[in-house]
Amino acid sequence: MDQLFLQSVPILEKIEQAGFEAYFVGGSVRDYILGRPINDVDIATSATPLEIKSVFPKTADIGIDHGTVLAITPSGTYEITTFRTEGGYSDFRRPDSVQFVRSLTEDLQRRDFTMNAMAMDKAGNIIDPFNGKRDLSEQRIITVGNPHERFHEDALRMMRALRFVSQLGFGLDRETYHSLQANASLIGKIAIERILVEFEKVMSGAYKKRAITLLLESGLSQYLPQLSDKQDHLLNVLNLPLDHLKEAELWSVIMIQTADEEMEAALRAWKLPVKTIRNIQRIVQLAKQEPSFGKSAFEVFQAGHDLTVQAFKVRAALTRGDVMKAEESGRHLHEALTLKNMSELSVTGTDLVNWRQEKPGPWVKTSLEMIVKAVLNGQVRNDKEEIKRWLVKCNLS
Repeated sequence: MDQLFLQSVPILEKIEQAGFEAYFVGGSVRDYILGRPINDVDIATSATPLEIKSVFPKTADIGIDHGTVLAITPSGTYEITTFRTEGGYSDFRRPDSVQFVRSLTEDLQRRDFTMNAMAMDKAGNIIDPFNGKRDLSEQRIITVGNPHERFHEDALRMMRALRFVSQLGFGLDRETYHSLQANASLIGKIAIERILVEFEKVMSGAYKKRAITLLLESGLSQYLPQLSDKQDHLLNVLNLPLDHLKEAELWSVIMIQTADEEMEAALRAWKLPVKTIRNIQRIVQLAKQEPSFGKSAFEVFQAGHDLTVQAFKVRAALTRGDVMKAEESGRHLHEALTLKNMSELSVTGTDLVNWRQEKPGPWVKTSLEMIVKAVLNGQVRNDKEEIKRWLVKCNLS
């Protein structure tokens, strides 16, 4: 059993000693069976939230209305959720009501996919009422029960299905896929912030091409912001070397054909953070310039290490080049600069003001940039006295 489970076994034992059932559930059980890394564990129990609060002296009500209590113990904090069934889903996302139950099977029955509807006891025995282990071995993503019902309960599950395709490389069960096609429009009822989380996981998975293909073929992309008119472009993107691109770089590839004046609106429609939007805009701008961008030491200096590397990678992907080689080239180009950032320059704006005995103004920034260019181009050494003499020689001090 994984070390994280072993560390958590005393929590299950404490609940059982109080007369209740307790199991590890969900993604941690799935990843354990697959031999994938486990970052945290989820615990489900027959005990009600109030009963859990009586078992553990120190708790926090982090989602008590839906059955979740945070147990705070000397060995760590644990989210413990009561077995439950759920009522209607009028918003296609969250249950209108929940009912606590004592049955593990009833609790597992409400989950999305069979591979996530397994539990494990403290001894490592797998409880698998919906054949999730079989579906894992067959590398198949299939809903628990009727896929139409599962997607109507929570339309975000359609994006989650594609996320698992991207991360695991599994295929969608035929009935599950057909239901996804039939219900694709429901994704429009989900908050874009929640879709974004899943979409970026789709884009970052090892099998992203397979998942993006399904996104297009299923029609789901028609209901995602700014993607409905990019079908041909996205199909072309699938033929590019995407494996080593990170999220901002993938967004840049997707947005490369979007006009500059439209790009910000397109990215804002996804509710991306402003800082991320600015980063993507700059990557696109530099990628369109490259290779001329890489020939100017000052432009590379202004861009900085990260943007330089990102622009080189995006350009390589767009031209079907070697992305890893481009990453190395961008890194070496920046490392070769005499100056990496303004803090390394031997003179400051204050020095310039003192030397010229002139009030600060836009001239200071202009002069500093000129000095940086001169240092980068080898016209003057990055030494305070030498720069001062160079300025005098140029009649600038």
